[in-house]
Amino acid sequence: MKHIINCLVENQPGVLARIVGLISGRGYNIETLNVGPTADPTVSKMTIVVPGDSHIIEQVTHQLSKQVDVIEVVNMTNRRHLDRELILVRVATVNHHTRAEIVDLAALFMARVVAVQEDSVTIQMVGNQETVADFLRLMKPYSIVDISRTGVIAVGRDAPESAAKKG
Repeated sequence: MKHIINCLVENQPGVLARIVGLISGRGYNIETLNVGPTADPTVSKMTIVVPGDSHIIEQVTHQLSKQVDVIEVVNMTNRRHLDRELILVRVATVNHHTRAEIVDLAALFMARVVAVQEDSVTIQMVGNQETVADFLRLMKPYSIVDISRTGVIAVGRDAPESAAKKG
């Protein structure tokens, strides 16, 4: 199972490297990692997607919350939340018929064509993890030439109840 972990961290040099080292050093994989500023310029928000069972996630969140630069750790997986990922995918087009199929399929996912080349189209799509996976699965037969993904970002829909905060 994939788990989404949000961390609020001090916006200091080396924090990202320490967090990644902590997780990977214990043999856990990071599927996606996204870091960005918050409304407070001294704080950054990290969204980390880690595959594993509940025991692994419990260990990861516990270890993260013990870090000096970490302000708060929240496992979003079993909480009400919104998550999104942005992808840019360049898909080969053999002919005008194929191009039309790809554009129609993109429209079904509310994706948009952002570039058209002679032999391909580039599509921008935003969605949750499941929708992005469905879209890419349907694009595969058309021959994906290139893809860039932002990684998952997430925000809670409820007030935090059991966040691991430092006092």
